[in-house]
Amino acid sequence: MRESLDEPVSVVMYYNASKRHVQPYQLHWQGQTYKLGKVDFWHKTRSGDVLIHHFSMGDVDGTAYFKLALDTATLHWTLEEYMTADQLEVVYERHEA
Repeated sequence: MRESLDEPVSVVMYYNASKRHVQPYQLHWQGQTYKLGKVDFWHKTRSGDVLIHHFSMGDVDGTAYFKLALDTATLHWTLEEYMTADQLEVVYERHEA
């Protein structure tokens, strides 16, 4: 089950000018630091006039999955959702004909 949080978090992010690529690199939350892997999904939304970037990604150890939001007006990061690795299992139902 996903846990919706909407909690402020600390994020280290890098920008590669030659590739024009932005990547959240490290997340610090609840006394733990997570080195983040590749971005699985990225999209933008607006809250009034404020543009918000949303990043979905796991840690490099494969123990957790995060949904992060960057508010471009304040440059504050928010952890929107968190899942542990055991919650990431995909279950397919088989229907007998």
